[in-house]
Amino acid sequence: QVQLRESGGGLVQPGGSLRLSCTASGSIFRLYAIGWYRQAPGNQRELVAAITRGGDTNYTDSVKGRFTISRDNAKNTAYLQMNNLKPEDTAVYYCNAGVRVYGDPVAGNYWGQGTQVAVSS
Repeated sequence: QVQLRESGGGLVQPGGSLRLSCTASGSIFRLYAIGWYRQAPGNQRELVAAITRGGDTNYTDSVKGRFTISRDNAKNTAYLQMNNLKPEDTAVYYCNAGVRVYGDPVAGNYWGQGTQVAVSS
């Protein structure tokens, strides 16, 4: 019923920038908190940044000052602006969101399929 689709990943040189997008589609009544996670080979998936429906944000320490999370509720879309990228930012980035669909009073938790970010010279 709900799909999250990430886009915007790619290969970038150290110091470069990328902007990831996460768009939710389906029978969506309301999109709640959205989080961007990443997982590098051999590592656990970690929360990078999150944003509430009202716009409150939090970031993991390693990306503070470099990454910015934002959202457009009218478009059911969240963004992750990544600046001054470092090789250690290389990972698959996933979008996660709490979503309430029409006809269901309980919100569910959904994941996107991920988008690869590679930072290398």
